[in-house]
Amino acid sequence: MSRLSFEQLLNLRLLLSVEGIGPGKIRNLLAAFHSVENALAADYKSLITVEGISDILAGRIHRQKKNKQEHDSALQHELKVLEKINGKITTVWDDDFPPLLKKIFDPPLMLYYKGNFDEKDNYSLAVVGTRQPSNYGKIQAEKITTELCLQNITIVSGLARGVDSIAHHTSLKNGGRTIAVVGSGLNVIYPAENRRMFDEIAEKGLIISEFPIDTKPDAQNFPKRNRLISGLSLGTIIIETGITGGAMQTAALSLDQNREVFAVPGNLGVPQSEGTNLLIQKGEAKLVRSADDVLIELELKLKPVLGKNIPKVQLQLTLFEEKILAALENEAVQIDKIASITNLSTADCLVQLLSLEFKGLVKQLPGKMFARL
Repeated sequence: MSRLSFEQLLNLRLLLSVEGIGPGKIRNLLAAFHSVENALAADYKSLITVEGISDILAGRIHRQKKNKQEHDSALQHELKVLEKINGKITTVWDDDFPPLLKKIFDPPLMLYYKGNFDEKDNYSLAVVGTRQPSNYGKIQAEKITTELCLQNITIVSGLARGVDSIAHHTSLKNGGRTIAVVGSGLNVIYPAENRRMFDEIAEKGLIISEFPIDTKPDAQNFPKRNRLISGLSLGTIIIETGITGGAMQTAALSLDQNREVFAVPGNLGVPQSEGTNLLIQKGEAKLVRSADDVLIELELKLKPVLGKNIPKVQLQLTLFEEKILAALENEAVQIDKIASITNLSTADCLVQLLSLEFKGLVKQLPGKMFARL
């Protein structure tokens, strides 16, 4: 349980409950007043001098203080429920708060969790995707997750149907560690059919929620959940997703958090592959064919936990592919310049570059720029 006192947790919960006040604005208040208690005690004129605190928000903070008894009762209820379900609270000021999560722009100030944190969680990877994967997506999700588990990588996902559930189940089946980030209170299991998996993850891994006890899994909760999935991970692997899928949002959040994004390519015309193919086309995700592509990219960051040496496959290259790679020797190069250097047509260069990209040797950047991996 958090080292913060009941009164400190109560004041933090009170401030977090103010509509329009999130972790960012609370940090501004702490910078100005040095504690949550001082921020709640501040007068109206002092509050509106803080960056991001408008007249309306200052008024809401003052009005919310009148509801302290109500929040006192709610927190006591939460602590009783947490004790019953063996859950706990941690805050950003506690030693067990995930270090990777502290590094994002807007980390949560308070987390509810079941299970235990582990040093290995500092080397986690997220595996996410559509709730309705194709057979190809199911196979790739299980294959990649299995390969990561064999390398002692903690798998983070969102406990949703489809790819998320496959990632968690595969990790557990292989004796790996997995973290489920949920969009509801710890005592509200969603989807209900994942209850057994929920309990097994809590026993062998970790369940995390940013939401108070009894919170229902409303749609607006999942963007906040997705931010935690990416924030807890060194990189996010998108197996399959539509263009408007939640995994696309997780990918965008991962990029905002300066984390790596990887995507499994799929067939054209298949809705579940439209999002991953678009991420690869735009250069926002690295194309991956197996877990080895991810591990090679992140080898230095993952080195403390890797279970075995990562194989460096010696690929057979054509004469034209070798010419393309030579043109990319030192820096990213625009496609027209590549054509000029190699004396090949732009169309031929694009064909060879696509082949090299599938072999994991080249990546495409914005503006038709290409670089070696």
